[in-house]
Amino acid sequence: MTLITTLEQEKKLLSPVFSGKTGKPETYGFRGNLVLKEAEKFADEARPPEIMADQVILSADSQKIYFLGCHVDSLAHLSLIVNMLKPYLDAQGKYFVFAGNIDISQKYFIELDGFSFYILPLDEATVWNELLECFNLDRGNLKKLGSGEKIDAVANAAAKFVGKFKTITFEEGLAVMGPVRIPENRPV
Repeated sequence: MTLITTLEQEKKLLSPVFSGKTGKPETYGFRGNLVLKEAEKFADEARPPEIMADQVILSADSQKIYFLGCHVDSLAHLSLIVNMLKPYLDAQGKYFVFAGNIDISQKYFIELDGFSFYILPLDEATVWNELLECFNLDRGNLKKLGSGEKIDAVANAAAKFVGKFKTITFEEGLAVMGPVRIPENRPV
């Protein structure tokens, strides 16, 4: 059983756009949503998650996640990501979290519980497009690849990434984050 299959069976990974083997041996990819906090359950009533990370892109072997890119509404949700995925994260992994409530001009590097996270703003773009730009990947070359191979290409580029972001503590990040934006209320 793969790590992704385990997370899907535990209902931690939802709404998959892609879930399966990538082009690399023993590597699996996922694109979709990650449950960060489940809603309180009453009897057998199924409720949607209280907090989710969306636009999730991850690459894993059978035991560890080596690449993660996702969007969260608030930088405060970084602790939920760590709590949810801690057994599966790797100290050498590359993890990119786009937070909707940090200053658009800032990029941070945060270590939390022994894991390193690149924290970036996300205004109106997508995690996928921002990662392609961050890693200088050519969209034209990616169009020739299958879904799993595209995840491999992004994960491989992430593994080589050595961006210089301002290093702060998680607590400092919480102090400088802004209010959570509610996208439903913005003009189109």
